[in-house]
Amino acid sequence: MQNFVFYNPAKMVFGKGSEKETGKYVKMYGGTKVLIHYGGGSVKKNGAYDAAVASLKAEGIDYIELGGVQPNPRLSLIKKGIQMCKDNGVDFVLAIGGGSVIDSSKSIACGALYKGENIWDCYTAKDKFTEVLPIGVVLTIPAAGSESSDNCVVTNDETGEKRSSATDLMIPKFAIMNPEYTFSLPPYQTACGITDIMMHTMERYFTQEPNVDLTDHLCEGLLKTMLNNGPKVLKNPNDYNARAEIMWAGSLSHNGLMGTGRIGDWGTHRMQHELGARFDITHGAGLAIIMPAWMKYVYKLNVPRFAQFAVKVMGVDYSFDNLEAVALEGIERLRNFFRSIGMPTSFKEAGLPCDHLEEMAEQALRYDSIGKFKVLTKEDIVNIYRLAAE
Repeated sequence: MQNFVFYNPAKMVFGKGSEKETGKYVKMYGGTKVLIHYGGGSVKKNGAYDAAVASLKAEGIDYIELGGVQPNPRLSLIKKGIQMCKDNGVDFVLAIGGGSVIDSSKSIACGALYKGENIWDCYTAKDKFTEVLPIGVVLTIPAAGSESSDNCVVTNDETGEKRSSATDLMIPKFAIMNPEYTFSLPPYQTACGITDIMMHTMERYFTQEPNVDLTDHLCEGLLKTMLNNGPKVLKNPNDYNARAEIMWAGSLSHNGLMGTGRIGDWGTHRMQHELGARFDITHGAGLAIIMPAWMKYVYKLNVPRFAQFAVKVMGVDYSFDNLEAVALEGIERLRNFFRSIGMPTSFKEAGLPCDHLEEMAEQALRYDSIGKFKVLTKEDIVNIYRLAAE
């Protein structure tokens, strides 16, 4: 097991009616003038926005608002939010929505206090954030785990690049989590969230590090929870218990716990970022395309690890002739699960062109290397994209 430091101070406020406490927690963490940040109209239709505003008003907290966040949040809107914070004396950012809204809110909260000339430098490792306004979350889409993570992902709509930035400062002060607000999510968005949660766990699970039994069991349990409850909510969107399992799993998958003592890979995420930046495909859908292809490309480097995944997570037994057959069956069952919940598992199924694979690979490697399970070269990335195209 690797040495590690685990730190996650986010206060998780979970359950029915928890949104009524939003104002109390904003005040607890010093908020007096709030920027409410959200996406489209869904948070106003499902009542999350009205409940948060009512709670702020009950505590006498002033606010302004900025909507319009899109999937793969845009730098241009973030810059607008930063200027609004500076012009209006905002001292707290409240995200109401899912991962894209939270990531955009984190970037605004960091950018509002950034002293450099170009905020994009903090996403290309030329600079880093050193101050941030406190952030709170009212979660309505379980997927990204951004409500308790230390990073965010942003798309530069001027250059077409999609990059991440990370610092403990970005961890939200609190997250309000009422599973009832997820009842109205469309099936496709629900399925994308299920996939995203699983991928955050699998990026950590596939490690070359031996003797990490405890976190192996945690990862396997979380993945099985998703396999069991994902189909339930797609069949019955108002299944509170299944929605609650998924919402809590989304936070645990990306709050750092699953990666303690391990070296995660994150190559699949980096390769998917190019799909998101170029084709604007939803993050979970892009991951469903890339992950099985990556697995097929690298499994021979640690067949026992992939066979363990097949048996412990995907329910494959050892009646196969050898471990390699077990590993391959596990990969195929994962791909079939994604298909069963409506996810694409290839470029073709998603309607994506395959004529810029080398350019995408070059862009993915523009700033640093990709992968820890296997460090990927340009040729490796192109080959994985080609596998994903089939």
